[in-house]
Amino acid sequence: MDFLHTVFYFIVAIGILVSFHEFGHFWVARRCGVKVIRFSVGFGKVLWSYQKSPDSTQYVLSAIPLGGYVKMVDEREGEVSQEDLPFAFNRQPLSVRTAIVAAGPVFNLALAAAFFWSVLVIGESGIRPVLGKVEQGTIAAQAGFMEGDEILTVDNQLTPTWTEAMNVLISKALDGDNTIDVTVKTAAHSESTRKISVAEDDTQTPDILYTRLGLKPWSPKLLPVIGNVIPGGSALAAGLQKGDLIISADSKPLQEWAQWVVYVKQHPGAAISLTIERGGVHSELTVIPKSIPVGEKTEGQIGATVLVPEDLIKSMTVEYALSPLAALPRALKTTYYYSFTTLKMMGKMLIGKASVQNLSGPISIAQYAGQSASMGLVHFIKFMALVSVSLGVLNLLPVPVLDGGHLLFFAVEGIKGSPVSDRIQLFFQQIGMTLLVSLMVLAMVLDVQRLFD
Repeated sequence: MDFLHTVFYFIVAIGILVSFHEFGHFWVARRCGVKVIRFSVGFGKVLWSYQKSPDSTQYVLSAIPLGGYVKMVDEREGEVSQEDLPFAFNRQPLSVRTAIVAAGPVFNLALAAAFFWSVLVIGESGIRPVLGKVEQGTIAAQAGFMEGDEILTVDNQLTPTWTEAMNVLISKALDGDNTIDVTVKTAAHSESTRKISVAEDDTQTPDILYTRLGLKPWSPKLLPVIGNVIPGGSALAAGLQKGDLIISADSKPLQEWAQWVVYVKQHPGAAISLTIERGGVHSELTVIPKSIPVGEKTEGQIGATVLVPEDLIKSMTVEYALSPLAALPRALKTTYYYSFTTLKMMGKMLIGKASVQNLSGPISIAQYAGQSASMGLVHFIKFMALVSVSLGVLNLLPVPVLDGGHLLFFAVEGIKGSPVSDRIQLFFQQIGMTLLVSLMVLAMVLDVQRLFD
């Protein structure tokens, strides 16, 4: 079921984003008077089609929903009837051809801005960015962060939730900002500014950066009380119920939930004798944690969560939303920021100043799609916004076979006054295809490695 869930939302996300990209080409082509023969969502076998008349555009839904294409009248792709020649793509002025090719990635960036805007208007809830224990030797410790600090802004950008604070902070560091100002509200309720200094070695990958920053969310000390009991887990099989207070495990007293978590992890497949309190009455139970592989070792897991007091949840949860008007400039700024950051990261990987581990292939993207969908609509929309930015920026790169490659040929045509020859275009397109396939293979290899890490 998890696999089907992941695949479904991956197909939904990629289908929407790539189809909107192709719709950009289609819409501008139609507005510029170019005849479109077919607009297809998906590839392969045609499942459904509609055509108003033999001379109009055929709309197609195909079997492989991972993309789409727009087929225009073009003398380079086949014979064109005399009456259709004025509407052929290759016969259009340079400005028209440029607009049609650029429309795809531009529409992706516009869609990303719309997604970011909708998230800001709908609003989202999250955990307040309050810091937990700051380990010595980390970047956060060197900057003077302390347990209980609540992050208010990162370089004057509001960060009301933990996720938002970490995203902005890590993005700015990866973007090359060596010094980042972070405004916090201290445990004493006074405001202070901490300066985070990041070296180039700290920013090879987001994971390395996050570890070296040493910023962890505040985690309250909770009593070892069972919250939700997951179906099919060891806790349910043992008879544990919501509200059970675990007094001891194998006669060892437990004071807080964290102790219980560590004990369970250390005893995979072993019977643990519990003393619990239920309704004021003590009783004995035995639970056998399932053995779960984690990397190269095995850990125990019982399938139960901790019971978090309702008032604690409310005190640590924040709701954040903007009015439609106020959200618009923020959405545009966010789109620009992530576009610039994506482009800069690609450049750093190209010159070896950033690790290729930053690449995400289809497996990773599918996992992110499934995870974000599980977290709710707002998180899934944010995921699609980020992928839409990546698609827009990637397609604008001056690599033959991509939209940016065609735009590069058009730029050369504008300078020299005549189109680049088909022979030269074909040569560079073969090089571009080789580079693109190599990049895809590398991303797939990294994805597979991550599965086994």
